Order: sequence, then structure tokens, then C-alpha cells
Amino acid sequence: MDEGTLENIAEFICGDDTQNHPVYRSGYKITQFFERAGLPQFVHDGSTRNQWVLERLKECDTGQLELVLKRLASPVEYGGDEKKIETGLRQLNTILRAEKIKIRIDGVEPKLEKITADFSGDGGKTKDSNLIPAPDFLSLGLKSELVKILKNRWDEAQRCDKAGAHLSAIIMMVSILEGLLLGVFEQHPETAHKGRRGPHKKLSDWKLAEMIDIAHRVGWFDLDVQKFSHALRDFRNLIHPSHQVKQKTYPDADTCRIAWEVVQAAVNDLVSKNLQDAP
Repeated sequence: MDEGTLENIAEFICGDDTQNHPVYRSGYKITQFFERAGLPQFVHDGSTRNQWVLERLKECDTGQLELVLKRLASPVEYGGDEKKIETGLRQLNTILRAEKIKIRIDGVEPKLEKITADFSGDGGKTKDSNLIPAPDFLSLGLKSELVKILKNRWDEAQRCDKAGAHLSAIIMMVSILEGLLLGVFEQHPETAHKGRRGPHKKLSDWKLAEMIDIAHRVGWFDLDVQKFSHALRDFRNLIHPSHQVKQKTYPDADTCRIAWEVVQAAVNDLVSKNLQDAP
């Protein structure tokens, strides 16, 4: 990590009383901070705080620096004060941006992730290197208005995921799957109706569960995508608090990662198939 970045981190730690985040105004407090971060070997010797902290940061390897940064972003250090947490996280990420990393809070746990930093005059915006681009929904022959909605929901689901709103992200992903299937069925109604069992019903009245089964029955979904799509569909019921209490299910970042893979697999299956109505 660049020495200039380390100087800024040291200044962040020592700070002054005008900053709206925790600062450590004594050698004793600094020593306590490093101990909480998992570095009890750093005991302040009474010298100038900023310079002493900088020298200790220079001694840290990558893993130790990560411990320091995560502790600086930990909500525990802020006493749970949401305003201070937000301010401190914003200031830390400003410091770290040039190093192409950022800190996000996943529930209450700080996590570091890589970003692509662009200082070419874009207004200071950064782009996450792991954002998932929306698929080419137009290649499925969907209506342009539906394509626009699906892309907007794709982006919104990612914003929820990145913000730690994992349940909201998953519910949005299920809506993408439902809109995608209905759109494809509307483009190929004859094939869709041939794959359906039971009395005739308007496409708009079909349930997601039967659309998933029909997609497999007519050869548009492989068996694995059918099964995992049903698993993803079940998460939509968590929108009801009583259901979530009963299921004791609390989606997290890993749940979202799996959900994204299911949605992508569904899109890939549909794109790879020759979706033509039988004559």
C-alpha cells in the first residue's frame, strides 16, 4: 500500500475532534484499538501519535492491514451510531479508492473488495469490478418494454445485493425469472401451451411454478435449472414476515451469489435453445 495512503489512514486513526468518526486521542486509546484489531504487539511508546501509528502501519503485512481496516470500519467502534458509521465508511473508502479497494458492511461485518477506480473526470464514481452485466434479453425476441424492465430490475437487484439488502435482491431476482419466462412464453405460445397440463388458462394467469416445469417439459430448461429455479422461487415467499419466522431463513451474501447463478443459468439455457414454435 502506498505510503501516502498509510499516512491518510494514520491521520484517520488519530484524527481531531472535528471529525465525525471515532478518533483515538491518546496513546492508551490507540494501543487499545490495535489490540481490538488483533495486533496486541503494537503498544504506544508515548511518542507523537500520528508518526508512531504510521510507522506501525508500515510494519504491517497485507493481512494485518486488512485487520486494521476492518476494525476501523466495524460498527462496534462507532457504538452503533449509524451517522458515524456512514461518515467513517465514506471517508475510509475515499482514502482507499486509489488502492482499488473498498470496504462494505455485510450485516455487521466489514468486508474488503476490489474495485476499478476511475479518476478520468467521471465525477468521482467508482465501478465494482465484479458487477454482473445484464444479459442480452433482446436476443430472446422479447418486447422492448419488457427488456427495459428486466434490465432495470437486474441493476436494482445488484444494488440491493451490494448494499447488503440480500432478501430484497433475491425477491427481485425471482421477479426477473418470472418476467423472463412469461416473455418467452408470449413469444412462443404454441409451444408453451403444448407443454402445459390441465385446463386452458391465459398466459398471464400462469404461476411461476408451472412456467418453470413447462420450460423443462418443452426442452428449454435442463433438469438442473428446473430444480434450482424452484428453489429460488421458494425464497419469494419470505416477503411474508410470518413465513420467514416459520422457515427461520435469513438470506446473506452467499445466498445471493447462488441466486445469481440460478438466474444466469436460466438465461443461458433459454439463449442456447432454438426457441421455435412447432409448425
